[in-house]
Formats: sequence, C-alpha cells, structure tokens
Amino acid sequence: MPKFFVSPEKVSGEKLVIDTEDVSHILRVLRMGVGDVIEVCDTAGYDYSARIDEAGDGAIICSVLNRRLSSSEPGVKVSLYQGIPKGTKMEYIIQKTTELGITDIIPCAMSRCVSRLDGREDKKIARWQKIAEAAAKQSGRGIIPKIHKAMSFDEAVADMKKHELYFAPYECEQKTGIKSLLVKKPADAAFMIGPEGGFDLREIETLTRENIPTATLGPRILRTETAGETVLAVMMYEWGEME
Repeated sequence: MPKFFVSPEKVSGEKLVIDTEDVSHILRVLRMGVGDVIEVCDTAGYDYSARIDEAGDGAIICSVLNRRLSSSEPGVKVSLYQGIPKGTKMEYIIQKTTELGITDIIPCAMSRCVSRLDGREDKKIARWQKIAEAAAKQSGRGIIPKIHKAMSFDEAVADMKKHELYFAPYECEQKTGIKSLLVKKPADAAFMIGPEGGFDLREIETLTRENIPTATLGPRILRTETAGETVLAVMMYEWGEME
C-alpha cells in the first residue's frame, strides 16, 4: 500500500489532514475516496492507518485507526558527509542512501570538488530534498532524510566529531578495514566520502590530526556515487538492520 507523508502538526488526536500535492494523487490517480484506508507517516518516525472521512480538491481529512512506531527505521542514525560531485551524481547518492536508511546528508565543499553550489545552493538543496522525499515514500521510510546546507571540509570535520562513531573511507588506507570499526552498534554514526578526485593530502592530514579514522573498502577503488551506498549497506548489515 502506498505511504503518504504529512508534517507532525497535521496530526491532532484522532484526526489527520493531508493538504499536499498527494491529495490529487490519492483522489485522481489511485481513485480512493471516503471510507478507504491509507497509510500515512508523520515524518517523525510514526506510521498511521487512517480512514478517509472527507475528500476535496484541497485537503483530505482522515480518522486515525492506529498509530505505531515505523518498523522501517533503523535503530541507529547515520549521517553522510558527501564531497559534492558533478552532474546528477548527488541525486543518485541521495536516492540510494535514503533507501538504505540514511538520516542526514551534508554536502561538503572539498579541494577536489569540480562542482560548486555558488549562487545556486538554495535551489539545489530544495531539489535534493524532494528527491529524498520521493525515495523515502518509495522505500517506506518513517522519516524523510534531511539535506543540509553545504559545509566546508573543516566545518564538516568538526561536525562529524559530534557523533558517537565517525570515520572516512580512503582508498590508500591499508590497515584498518571498515568491519573493524563497526563492532559496536552506536546510537548515531557519521562517515565522509570524498568527491571524484578523492581527498587531497591536506584533507587526509586534517583527518589524521583530528583523530578521524580512515578505513579501506577493499582492493577496488569505488566511485564517489558508489562508495556512500556501499558503506551504508555494510553498516546496516553489520548492525543487524537488514534482517
């Protein structure tokens, strides 16, 4: 059954209101109406079975039949600090990591980033947020991952350290494997992926100085758009979130 998202304030007691573009989809595409039951998520981790009581062009009013914690949300919050890639690669990264359970995505301006957001950041973030919402709907998520404003590399390093676990996959790392960092399941975690050209020497020196572990993903070098989803899948598997 399709899942629709509303903001938490649209749920009040035993009633909830849908007044987004989903109204047209529910009424005209799915041809649902009064008496039909739909699945709704409040983007705060709760799912609802709701019966349509009133249906108009601008809003659908429903009665809440039951409320429950979303079973699709992982037990650990994971943030991705992603070196800004060129073209539409960021859209792919957002879509796939959303499907796999990411909580936050922070674009990062790094030395080897070809693409820059100068003068276009608000429009880009808004578009990326819509992609996250669509992927969350498709995959049955209980939240919509947040796409944050871009950070500089140094800002991102400082922000990463607020998490319980943090690390950066790096193709030149030869000793520390990613699995060794995931032995204990944390409450929240963060990892950083470099852009197409990878991290430069200064950035690696900064990671080392700030005691942010680097980890190998094996003998093959992954593209920036492949690395994030690979790391997240490994994390979810190791922490029992894919059973």
